[in-house]
Amino acid sequence: MTADHTGHPAVHARRIRFNYPVASLDRHFVQGDLVMSHVIAHLSAVFPEGEEFFVRSVRHYADQITDPELKERVKGFVGQEITHGREHRSLNERLAQMGYPTARVDRMVRRQLKFVERRLSPLTCLAMTAADEHFTAVFAETLLSDERAQALLGTTEVRSMLLWHAIEESEHRSVAFDVYRAVGGSEARRIRVMRFIRFSFPLSVAIYSIISLLGDRATYHPVRLFRSLAALRHSPFLTRAVFRRVGDYTRVGFHPDDVDNTALLTRWTAELFGEHGSLVDHLQ
Repeated sequence: MTADHTGHPAVHARRIRFNYPVASLDRHFVQGDLVMSHVIAHLSAVFPEGEEFFVRSVRHYADQITDPELKERVKGFVGQEITHGREHRSLNERLAQMGYPTARVDRMVRRQLKFVERRLSPLTCLAMTAADEHFTAVFAETLLSDERAQALLGTTEVRSMLLWHAIEESEHRSVAFDVYRAVGGSEARRIRVMRFIRFSFPLSVAIYSIISLLGDRATYHPVRLFRSLAALRHSPFLTRAVFRRVGDYTRVGFHPDDVDNTALLTRWTAELFGEHGSLVDHLQ
């Protein structure tokens, strides 16, 4: 892993492709877990339009950035997010073939975000992007640091894709935040926006995951559903430490780089993209 002279991780888009042959994924691809499979499928369905919203929000202010290092990080951020959207669309097509409502979620998110952009100021949209990036970075670093989270994904191509996505989310976690600060975004707006997203984001994930579950016949097997819900209570993504890190964002003076992720990125960059990295053959 490389860094610029400010100590931020280098942010460069990797030219990478993932593939999901028809027989490569089980219907419930998160180690057979019913609920988590629908949750992950929903999150994947949200990403393409979400990533495009993030890119538009940051690009709106790109011409106002004067710091050359931040300009370079913005370029890397845009490249990474565009690649994330493309790769999640590929996964979402496969998930749709498996019966997940990813196409419907994609259309819904597109309409919602277009409405947001019409009603809210560009600076508020940028504040939303910075807040959402904190959410994704916390969950990404949980995946990279918690063996229980990694075990949920087994050895499938989905695991490989999400690990790559997690590394890049961790690399660019502070870019939108720093752009927001550089163009004069206030602490009050930043905190207010996060308080709204901290409530609305988990609620929307829960609602649409339930809708997705209702379309799956396996949901109507009470024992299986109960076991899956019981396992969710012990999810590595729903621990006090995760909630605490998400909540730290509303502290005055907070910065995403308050938590050092250098060792984590160094380890996983070597494991996935080093000389004998497991994803080297995915690079183009």
